[in-house]
Amino acid sequence: MRAVHVWRAIACTLMLMAALPPAPQAQLGAKSGKIALVGGMLLDGYEAPPIHHAAVLIDGERIVRVGRAAEIAVPADYQVIDTSGRTMMPGMIELHAHLIILGHGNYGTWFPWVVKQGPGTLVKVMEISARQLLDAGVTAAVDLGAPLAESLSVRDRVNRGELAGPRLSMSGPWITRASGGMTAQFGGITVTSTAQAAGEVERLAKAGVDVIKAHSGLTRDDYQAIADTAHRHNLRVHAHVYAESDVRNALETGIDVLTHAGSAGTAPPYSQQMITDIVNAGRPVVITAAHRAWIYPDTAAFPERLQDPQLKKDFPPAIYAEVQNSLANWRALGYFGRTDREMVFRERGVKQFVESGTVLGMGTDSGTPMNFHTEALWREAKVHVDMGMPPIKVISALTRVGASILGKQRDLGTVEPGKLADIIVVRGNPLYDITALGHVETVVKGGRVVKSKTQ
Repeated sequence: MRAVHVWRAIACTLMLMAALPPAPQAQLGAKSGKIALVGGMLLDGYEAPPIHHAAVLIDGERIVRVGRAAEIAVPADYQVIDTSGRTMMPGMIELHAHLIILGHGNYGTWFPWVVKQGPGTLVKVMEISARQLLDAGVTAAVDLGAPLAESLSVRDRVNRGELAGPRLSMSGPWITRASGGMTAQFGGITVTSTAQAAGEVERLAKAGVDVIKAHSGLTRDDYQAIADTAHRHNLRVHAHVYAESDVRNALETGIDVLTHAGSAGTAPPYSQQMITDIVNAGRPVVITAAHRAWIYPDTAAFPERLQDPQLKKDFPPAIYAEVQNSLANWRALGYFGRTDREMVFRERGVKQFVESGTVLGMGTDSGTPMNFHTEALWREAKVHVDMGMPPIKVISALTRVGASILGKQRDLGTVEPGKLADIIVVRGNPLYDITALGHVETVVKGGRVVKSKTQ
């Protein structure tokens, strides 16, 4: 009940904000023009051999030519960006983000603290998250759980160029039969009937969301109603599923994306029949493997990561202090209460999908405790490589497959003529060391340079 009051307070704060005129903001990046990325190795997203010493020509928002630099004459009116000694690839696609959290250790104290800071704080948090994801090389992201009005506002401001961030697909509040805690704090909708579940999907669709999130406690009939209603509006449904019974219900009722499935040890490996049916259906799975069973021991091995100077640079002092205070005794956080059990199954939880040929997208549950947006997808990518997924296939999952899961494969996910120019440049060779994805130097989004190594 206390969590409901917390959320009502947040909602009141945000209503006050909505009445205020928006602050003017400059357009981000130079005007889309003619750009040539020249000299680096190119991974185009297709699991094909790289193009060495490549060139990519961009005119306006789109790519117009790709090939070996020695075979492409760069016109004199193009701005040349030297990518020599670096790797060029499509912008990464994050399929499970939470912009209203920043890695804070305790939701129960985070949201009351946000309310106490006064009007504008929650939206400021979402702005910080969006900027961090973009700087980390994420040029498209799915946000799966946030207040409706603010989700749509942040998305639209990014689209207008008023705010730095990836191309955002927003679910707004999720739909669940569970109540309290997380649901209230994330702006979730608790339903008590299948008809109500369908009605909430209808309401969210009419409001303008991009995807629907089905959360916990739902019945098979609920999944069916949610999927059917969403599909009538050409919306895809991402389902939060762990237990095999929930995975089965979601799969057989037409849910589009199985997110958290297996989740690296939160549930024992699934039956062979379950895996076979997922593979045969071609249903995408987004494991979000690293956010508990790997990030906990990784932090034990290197707790200094919690004081990454980039966090101090990105966060206002009050937010930085609050996040750091929440992580002071991170080993005892309730969020990691099942970590010992999860670690028993974590490798089998990932390998069951990697070894079976499941369609895998990449998502991190970013923003959850100790799971900073600054690290974005490199840690998740490393888990998949360590569990046997070839690096070139991981790159494809981060880009081309992610675009297909979004239904935006005609515009995003690969570097080829006609596609939107969402391209990143990383230091190093991710085919040799996938953690090179953590060293993003240049980000081009829609033909605009929104981050460069000189910034």
